[in-house]
Amino acid sequence: MTAEGHLLFSVASLIMAHKLQITPEFAQGDWLHMVPGVLLGALLPDIDHPSSILGRLFRIISLPISKLCGHRGFTHSLIAWLILLISSYQWLPHYWDLPPDLIQAFLLGYMSHLIADMLTPSGVPFLWPLPLRFCFPVLRGKSSKRGERFIAVLLTVCAVLIPAGHPADWFQQIESALNYFNNQINIHLPTKTSLL
Repeated sequence: MTAEGHLLFSVASLIMAHKLQITPEFAQGDWLHMVPGVLLGALLPDIDHPSSILGRLFRIISLPISKLCGHRGFTHSLIAWLILLISSYQWLPHYWDLPPDLIQAFLLGYMSHLIADMLTPSGVPFLWPLPLRFCFPVLRGKSSKRGERFIAVLLTVCAVLIPAGHPADWFQQIESALNYFNNQINIHLPTKTSLL
């Protein structure tokens, strides 16, 4: 998938998360925080490709990752996303004071990239280092820009058609899961911050 496709897909995902009120941060978040967060998150997995947007900007990081893991390796896995999740809530310096809506949008953008790449024939190694690749090859061939745009527009239209203030019924399950993971992290890696 192209950078344009990932950016469109991430913004569509953000609109969907906002309309479904997945978390209070998405429901009431500042769009000036969430849009840059989701766009950066959508581009970050391709840091493993030196020709990508971030790969060209941060070649000193991109080249070693590319040599070690290759494109669509570690950075396209659930482990990478979980490391970013834990880092965002546990290991960032307190003086950075990043808004929670920006952090959640960044994590959503990263996950939207992985899901979007699953729509291509090569898929993603979601359970890296296991070699199993997950794919639902809706987009085929190198010239799939129209398909990418169509999927992003379709997702955006679906998000816009959801009634405003339509809360997700499963918010309590997400909060319970985050509390469980937070407790486990605090037991094994005690710090002064928490997920919630």
